[in-house]
Amino acid sequence: MPDHSKDIDEKLLWISLGNISGIGSQTYCQLLKAFGSPASIYAASGIQLREIVSATIASEIMRGFDLEALAQTRQWLLQENNHLVTLADPEYPKSLLEIADPPPFLYAKGNLELLNQPSIAIVGSRNASVQGEKNAEAFAFDLSAYGLCIVSGLALGIDGAAHRGALRAQGSTIAVVGTGMDIVYPAKHRELAHQIAEHGLIVSEFNLGTPSKPQNFPKRNRIISGLSLGCLVVEANLQSGSQITARLATEQGREVFAIPGSIHSPLSKGCHQLIKQGAKLVDCLQDIVEELNLSRSTLSELTISDTVNAGDLNCDSSATVIMNAMGYDPITLDNLVVSSGLTISEVSSMLMLLELEGKIAALTGGQYQKIM
Repeated sequence: MPDHSKDIDEKLLWISLGNISGIGSQTYCQLLKAFGSPASIYAASGIQLREIVSATIASEIMRGFDLEALAQTRQWLLQENNHLVTLADPEYPKSLLEIADPPPFLYAKGNLELLNQPSIAIVGSRNASVQGEKNAEAFAFDLSAYGLCIVSGLALGIDGAAHRGALRAQGSTIAVVGTGMDIVYPAKHRELAHQIAEHGLIVSEFNLGTPSKPQNFPKRNRIISGLSLGCLVVEANLQSGSQITARLATEQGREVFAIPGSIHSPLSKGCHQLIKQGAKLVDCLQDIVEELNLSRSTLSELTISDTVNAGDLNCDSSATVIMNAMGYDPITLDNLVVSSGLTISEVSSMLMLLELEGKIAALTGGQYQKIM
């Protein structure tokens, strides 16, 4: 982002126009098609403007702009690594030009080159299971190592795991947020956001100071899916933001992928519904890259393992018996005793050891589940 005052003022005009009530992304694009730039839009006559917008909006435009009101934004743009990418910029993501309502501009912090790198979205529940987060991180790691940029929304649960997986692979990741760029939401992800800004990219279409609001996230989700070749849903209930993202991906002509889970888990219901509706069931990297028709000469099939290697447990045969007896769904201590044939004391001690080793997770209600 050039730091010249004239260049920044031109950027601020884009924001000023977008701040006018009634000018959404579609109206903004109509004005740009008619006049070419925000400066030309502000210079247009009332008669010319009313051919595109209502008289009320035309009057607001004719009042002119106040760049002093955007002094805070100016200071933000002057800081290193901060950008405003507009539809007129070569860095603007070409994939977003394909959707029905591309944002006229994006605030961005980090590596702008990622906006036009082949990407895949990974989304899912904020209240994810331990296994769900591990699946998201593992898929993100593999897809990132393969060469795809991982796009997600910086939320708790699956989103955060996806970003962490990409960073762990020393690959690239984009976080699309539903707040202003000066706000980290959730606050718990402040350090993660710092890492993404340093090694990847954070983007938002919302002005500085915009807080987290429910209505912001469907708008954010269209950018997540729009930036991507496809959307992988890891865990989702039937009424979730991930379902919205998947629907938007379908409407935008993107591929939708879903990881199946236990028929007893509410977090699997959304994925199963998507699969019934035509999403591709996936359990390994190759399922995705083949569907997207992506090739790489050094491709080696990387599978998210759904089995436990007893030799990796570093504990005695009782632990192996318990792991085999657990299956893939949550199970209570009493049912484990019955299915394993071991005593309560044997099962209890092995469960504690396996949990410390990260092989199982203790759930609410006195249940346990294998971490694969």
